[in-house]
Amino acid sequence: MSIPEPTPSIDVGDAPRRRIEVRLSNLRQLFNSLDPSPFHEKDLDRDAETYIFESADEHPLTEAIELVVHLPADQLALPEIANLEAAVRNYFAYRAQETRRRMRFQLREGRSALAIGLAFLVLCMTLRQLALVLPGDALARILQEGLLILGWVAMWRPLQIFLYDWWPIRHQARVYGKLALMPVAARPYNERPDSN
Repeated sequence: MSIPEPTPSIDVGDAPRRRIEVRLSNLRQLFNSLDPSPFHEKDLDRDAETYIFESADEHPLTEAIELVVHLPADQLALPEIANLEAAVRNYFAYRAQETRRRMRFQLREGRSALAIGLAFLVLCMTLRQLALVLPGDALARILQEGLLILGWVAMWRPLQIFLYDWWPIRHQARVYGKLALMPVAARPYNERPDSN
């Protein structure tokens, strides 16, 4: 996985950091064991990612956070510990990029759906006007109202995309961007840092 340098999208300044703490018996628990990539490019374990993401999402985007990984003393001597922060940041930078790509795709899909929906709405309105010349007042009225409803129902999907669907994806991308910039520290089990 090729990782671009994360771009800061949220200014957290020098405010006190909120701490996300993870307690592991082995450093490998933090990463996907099936990923053959070099350590600094490994994927995080799905449960670990979910925990870290949800913990970060509990705090405002403007609030600084840090990740503290508590490990046994023998695990702290591993050479991978020196690259732990880079590995975690690289993964979250990749997830931020992937989420922004998904949002761009969804907005592109929304533009296509909007073009199709508008064309179908115009067709329905044109057919509705043609229904005015039909004999039989009740049948013509039912056909007119049906075409009007059908045309506006075709607009539901683009409106849903542009009004509602992209906001959660944008929020996810911003949280991942924040996680891509957080400091990561490894500490022994018995060390308890000062609480914020």
